[in-house]
Amino acid sequence: MSRSYGSTPTRILVVANETVASDILHVAVRAQVHDEHSSQVLVVAPALNSRLRYWLSDDDAARRAAENRLETCLDRLGSAGLDVEGVVGDADPIQAIDDALRAFPADCIVVATHPEGRSNWLARNLVGRASARFALPMLHIVVDAESARETLAESPRHADRVVTVAA
Repeated sequence: MSRSYGSTPTRILVVANETVASDILHVAVRAQVHDEHSSQVLVVAPALNSRLRYWLSDDDAARRAAENRLETCLDRLGSAGLDVEGVVGDADPIQAIDDALRAFPADCIVVATHPEGRSNWLARNLVGRASARFALPMLHIVVDAESARETLAESPRHADRVVTVAA
């Protein structure tokens, strides 16, 4: 899935919200890393907010919640020996990816979502839109915390670049 260019580090961009602490996300990210000494991981946790709070420019609680989720993820990936950094991103995950790629030219993107029916990101076709916009390999991870199911599943669109994982 990830590409390595000689001595150039493998650079993995991870975009996740509430799913950022999932076991399968951590396993999948570690599986993308071929050499932890030359690989870099950037985790982006969008600061999701209600429409009302967004229009009132009240994003403090959303940013704090994203920072807390992000810290848990960074601690866990860091303790696995990965070179990992994190940022709180824009509430729009496409914009968050775009912003991150400007500063962190990734070799692949890992997106973690809730399953269909509970995921606003899937309802807005985030994976398909991101795949169409960003010409990078993409790994989509579906985390169903309620049923303790975590999945890598295939997306019908851009199937040559998107892999969805399911347990």
